[in-house]
Amino acid sequence: MSQEPPATAQNASSHLGADPYSVPLDQIDVSDGALWAADEFWGYFERLRNEDPVHYCARSEFGPYWSVTKYDDVVYVEKNPEIFSSVPSITVGDPEPGSSVQNAGFITMDGPRHAAHRKVAQPVSSPRNVRTFEPLVRQRVGEILDGLPVGETFDWVDRVSIELTTGMLATMFDFPWEERRKLTYWSDMATAGPDQLAEMGKTNQDREDAMKDCLETFTKLWEERRGTRNESLDFVTALANADATQDLDPVTYLGTLILLIVGGNDTTRNSISGGVLALNENPAEYDKLRADPSLIPSMVNEIIRWQTPLAHMRRTATQDTELGGKQIKKGDKVVMWYVSANRDEDAIPRANEFLIDRENSPQHLSFGWGVHFCMGSRIAELQLRVLWEEILKRFETVEVVGTPVRVRSSFVKGFHALPVRVHPW
Repeated sequence: MSQEPPATAQNASSHLGADPYSVPLDQIDVSDGALWAADEFWGYFERLRNEDPVHYCARSEFGPYWSVTKYDDVVYVEKNPEIFSSVPSITVGDPEPGSSVQNAGFITMDGPRHAAHRKVAQPVSSPRNVRTFEPLVRQRVGEILDGLPVGETFDWVDRVSIELTTGMLATMFDFPWEERRKLTYWSDMATAGPDQLAEMGKTNQDREDAMKDCLETFTKLWEERRGTRNESLDFVTALANADATQDLDPVTYLGTLILLIVGGNDTTRNSISGGVLALNENPAEYDKLRADPSLIPSMVNEIIRWQTPLAHMRRTATQDTELGGKQIKKGDKVVMWYVSANRDEDAIPRANEFLIDRENSPQHLSFGWGVHFCMGSRIAELQLRVLWEEILKRFETVEVVGTPVRVRSSFVKGFHALPVRVHPW
């Protein structure tokens, strides 16, 4: 693989506004955050799936990388972790040298160590434990929806998506309820790239301060809960008392916290927002939902596929190998674009249509595949299902009344804001 120097912020060339089929194939860079903020990446992925399913990008803000864009190829990479490693990072970009976010916990581990750490956290989000959460989720959803200002425009992201998911996170960490919005802030700061930090009016030092605050706060909780066994079964108690994790160093502890916070926050919150937008953009499907609320479980899967809240995961080749007829070299970055695989019509019929009654609706890759399959998937599905069951009891329509403000990121595919009005029956 060519070792050309990466493009910098000064010399990077964005193809924003261009026809994806007019751009030379070797100049396509689907990691360009400007394309994601403008929702202009779809044509590039369509072209790559058709013309170059395993595509090499020599120059990007993040250095050279391979894009894997077809469903079956993504599954192949996921199924072979001994060839495609999660170490050292699961995003196309690497942590900045000296950054406090040096790893992302067990998602950036392989083999037995990954399995041991994941096993500690998994019971908190197990199907059995999730079932016990449902009455609480339904109560909170009701309180959130009943507090919405009927007849007024408001931001769905802030009033519903963030509030619901942050409350669920606070429960799973047994985190102080009055401080729960800190979890959202830490999640946003941990995942923000340079452009996003600038948009937020923040700096790298602000990020470091946020991560320090996160670690200090959770270290106090760790110390309080070490040697205890809470009946509520929360992440901190589990990590502090399990043999595999009770001696975590601060960097790995912070990485694990950020993994659990981002996994529980960004994914669900952006699917909650994306579902409202999808139904507004596809009014026949909204009509179908009103006529038959029993479609909600199927619709939840379709929303998660359609939104694909984490657009990619990256692996690093541990050896020279071949993928899709391309020669991958040891050390190369291999990026699995879930957002593209979820629109691959060779694997998912009518993939570019939003269909709430889709057959085999769980057949998507938004939660990954194999040993790194998202362990919080059931919690995400629960929150979306209960939310839509309660929405339909109260509102005929959640109407999008303005332009969505999208996140400038090729990793977190989400929304900063979504202006809506709610209309009761």
